Amino acid sequence: LPPRSSARVDLQPKLIPSGAGREWLERRRATIRPWGTFVDQQRFSRPRNVGELCQRLVRNVEYYQSNYVFVFLGLILYCVVTSPMLLVALAVFFGACYILYLRTLQSKLVLFGREVSPAHQYALAGGVSFPFFWLAGAGSAVFWVLGATLVLIGSHAAFHQMEPADGEELQMEPV
Repeated sequence: LPPRSSARVDLQPKLIPSGAGREWLERRRATIRPWGTFVDQQRFSRPRNVGELCQRLVRNVEYYQSNYVFVFLGLILYCVVTSPMLLVALAVFFGACYILYLRTLQSKLVLFGREVSPAHQYALAGGVSFPFFWLAGAGSAVFWVLGATLVLIGSHAAFHQMEPADGEELQMEPV
């Protein structure tokens, strides 16, 4: 059998083009902590004081950073899938972008005797799809996702016991 890491690369869909975004996502996937320890109910407890609460927040956000990124992406996916009008708005936007992409493969887009840059073309696609996003309530969806993310990640980081840091397996507490 080939090593697991090479199999992962071969089977991964090419939805994200190569570049900085793909590399960032690969780093997140490589540093993800086991989901079993992430959701282990026995590891949750109330912090003793505000100092421990702050320490847990900082350490857990640092330790489970990649897991939290995937929780955030899951909430975005949930929000999009459960809102049909938002799906329509996204389809209009990506459809317009695809049409512009196909058009630029054939020839340069010229308006009023001037060549239109790709950035301006995608801005036009955004302008065309803006009313659909507005009707779909995309603004409220964005704030719902941000709020739900803050509540979920904040409560997990605050109540999940800290994982021991390297070389910190045995920690003495003052008496």
